[in-house]
Amino acid sequence: MPAPHERTAPHRTAAPKEPPAPPERRTSSVELFWDLVFAFAVTQVAILLSHHLSWAGFGRAILVLALVWWAWSAFVWAANAQEDGSATLRLTLLVASVFIFIAGLAIPEAFGSESLLFALTYAAVRFMHLALYADASRRGNAAWSAIAGFAVTVAIGMALLVGGAIAHGWGRTVLWVLAVAIDYAGPAWLTRERLRSLQRVAVAHFAERYSLFVIICLGESIVAIGAGAVTVTEHHHLGAQLIAIVALGLLAIAAMWWTYFDRSAALAEQRLRAHPDPVLAGADGYSYLHLAIVAGIITFAAGVRLLVHQPGAVPAEGVRLALCGGVALYLLGHVAFALRVAQLLGYEKLLIAAALLILFATGVGLTAAALTGVIAGLLVGLCALERIAPLRRARADRPRTARASGSPARGGVGRLG
Repeated sequence: MPAPHERTAPHRTAAPKEPPAPPERRTSSVELFWDLVFAFAVTQVAILLSHHLSWAGFGRAILVLALVWWAWSAFVWAANAQEDGSATLRLTLLVASVFIFIAGLAIPEAFGSESLLFALTYAAVRFMHLALYADASRRGNAAWSAIAGFAVTVAIGMALLVGGAIAHGWGRTVLWVLAVAIDYAGPAWLTRERLRSLQRVAVAHFAERYSLFVIICLGESIVAIGAGAVTVTEHHHLGAQLIAIVALGLLAIAAMWWTYFDRSAALAEQRLRAHPDPVLAGADGYSYLHLAIVAGIITFAAGVRLLVHQPGAVPAEGVRLALCGGVALYLLGHVAFALRVAQLLGYEKLLIAAALLILFATGVGLTAAALTGVIAGLLVGLCALERIAPLRRARADRPRTARASGSPARGGVGRLG
């Protein structure tokens, strides 16, 4: 017993220590290799579109792009649920790379003689994605109930894809549209509630993966300009008009890079990290809405590939639509993405997208260099607007800072730019 003058300290139960937060994951080298293989598939989609620059050709190219994008995006989610340095992830990506490369080889004739090869190799990649997710579930990193839900729609979609490859004409197109619609509908609507508890999102890794795909697509635009210019210089010297188109095209691509990476990409990652529902916000903003961003860049790449072939001519309507419509689609996708993930509305992007559509309608007689120059000018102006607008708003808000400091914050949609 303690002595009378001693006091016994009350017994306290030590509070359990929270486990340390896992280190931020980044893109692994095997994922970068996987991206290189998909870069080839993206190039093939751009070639498919440039060879069939019509409304029907645009529809077919976007259908193939939707399939390619969905396979890549699906593996981002499955890899995000894997542990860092996973041997299963490495092996699966390497094997799947072979299949997606063969599918990429078949893309230019995906609606022709190579339809079955494309469908079978693509379906193999999608089922490997499900196997990778099943392994993550076995390790306790993903919810099997959610995986089982969208696995059903994947199986149905792949069956329709292979069935469409066997069919001919419009039957193939209809079955492939149904395959894409069902595959996309699985996580979006049919199993949405279960998707919410799918996994814990490693935000830094997740946002970085989608940013890298945007870089891949912008890189395809640069390659398209260079490849087209090389084809011209095989028969002619570099002329002033060709140099102007190349320089202005690169300026437009640099401005598209700026609009995504200057502030928006980092801000979206920050907002996703604090989002109360990160899985659904990530699925909507990155997996679905980024398709419009990617499609816009690839459409622009197909247009610019044809533009440089005839630098002195007036571009055909299809080329003009690919250039103006592609950039407008990119900007509208960007607006939808920022609104969903960051609750910010990009008024400046909406304005420039509208101006680009007006340019398509009214720029019938513009030469290739003039059309490229106007597009580049509008995009550079957008970059300037998005740089200046926040500074002006911050300067205008300074006098009200003292009064607002004690007021409760109001929710709602902000403004991006």
